[in-house]
Amino acid sequence: MSELKWYVLKAISGQENKVKNYIENEMKRLGYEQYVTQVVIPMEKVIQIRNGKKVPKERPYYPGYLMIEANLIGEVPHTIKNIPGVISFLSLTKGGDPVPMRKSEVNRMLGRMDELSEFATDVEIPFVVGENVKVIDGPFNGFNGTIEKILEDKKKIEVSVLIFGRKTPMELSFMQVEKVV
Repeated sequence: MSELKWYVLKAISGQENKVKNYIENEMKRLGYEQYVTQVVIPMEKVIQIRNGKKVPKERPYYPGYLMIEANLIGEVPHTIKNIPGVISFLSLTKGGDPVPMRKSEVNRMLGRMDELSEFATDVEIPFVVGENVKVIDGPFNGFNGTIEKILEDKKKIEVSVLIFGRKTPMELSFMQVEKVV
């Protein structure tokens, strides 16, 4: 029984999510779930400006690459290579055997994902309690409210919004509100 290791898969750039879904579905269909346990697309959070608004977006940190935790025995590598959008496994030689990632690389990559999701929100808190804000994202888009609390550890604020004449407190992220000037 060889063990699970992490490998890098090259895929058509822009199709990473599609490839991830194909792999997951195909492994289920063939009953290979114990051989392919995780398919990961390391994402980074980026802030884009759209129509003058800051829009947080996620995009692949390594476009065209997926990380896959697998036990490459029997037909498994062959099956994965034949999935639409997959170009090849990362190997030392063209068409050579897939090379597993080193433990340190895996930890760095997975740690990097946590770090990145922390990173985009690691902004100084641009709000103060008592300030009026407008909700710009989510089901209460367009409502105005007052900041009641700043939940620093969660990177969120508690805003009380007037809904049907009643003050309703809700937890929102910094990105979901903007100052009312």
